[in-house]
Amino acid sequence: MTKIRIAIQKSGRLNEDSLAILKDCGISIDNGKDQLRANARNFPLEVFYLRNGDIPQYLRDGVVDIAIIGENVLVEKGEDISVAEKLGFSKCKVSLAVPKAVKYLGITDFQGKRIATSYPNTVRQYLQEKGVDADIHIINGSVEIAPNIGLADAICDIVSSGSTLFKNNLKEVEVMLTSEAVLAVSPKISDERRDILKKIQFRIQSVLRARQSKYVLLNAPNKKLEAILALLPGMRSPTVLPLAEEGWSSVHTVIQKDTFWEVIDELKSAGAEGILVCPIEKMVL
Repeated sequence: MTKIRIAIQKSGRLNEDSLAILKDCGISIDNGKDQLRANARNFPLEVFYLRNGDIPQYLRDGVVDIAIIGENVLVEKGEDISVAEKLGFSKCKVSLAVPKAVKYLGITDFQGKRIATSYPNTVRQYLQEKGVDADIHIINGSVEIAPNIGLADAICDIVSSGSTLFKNNLKEVEVMLTSEAVLAVSPKISDERRDILKKIQFRIQSVLRARQSKYVLLNAPNKKLEAILALLPGMRSPTVLPLAEEGWSSVHTVIQKDTFWEVIDELKSAGAEGILVCPIEKMVL
């Protein structure tokens, strides 16, 4: 039986998040400790655990068909590789940072300066667009120490919380790009495996919609029902059911996570009572 081959990061947070979304898609992976290759028990899928920076080349060569990888890695090493789906997790920024004591006036401050980074192509392209010429030092590993030991005047690195920069007496001054995990596709994927990819995408989209939504049940007095319904989005329209108590209805709907509290406040003000909020496991359209 034909299996689709997926690459995920060998270790780290992206590895954990990638396995979590596959699990939420109902795909069970038989992987043991330190195993670099594993099969799914209940889906035609084979997993390759690879170094993040190597994944673009594996996709390019057709060794793997798809991969869960950070956008930032594709910008650096795989701009020719297409993205099938943005996954909404492992979000970060790729930023330029300088020592805290340095007074930063603008991007032209990097003219002629030494920048340490693991993302030379990203930095070079960004600075060229800004008309700035800098000396780029390629470092694989922890770049934050470079200014402290006199190796560079600034760094470019991934920034999540900013705590690593703070600990190394650095400050973020330019955000070059924002990144999240994506589902990338090999240009050499076969038609047969592309059909399997469509099934995976369908499951992923259902999981992502659920992650961004909450299922809400509430009680509404019928005299205020029209005003309450006007506040609710829902997948198509809210479900309204009569309660045993005359003059009252139960309203069921779905609210987007990013506007959840604002909508709840408006519902309470409009007269909604007994509001119950439930997580959604999957949302299939």
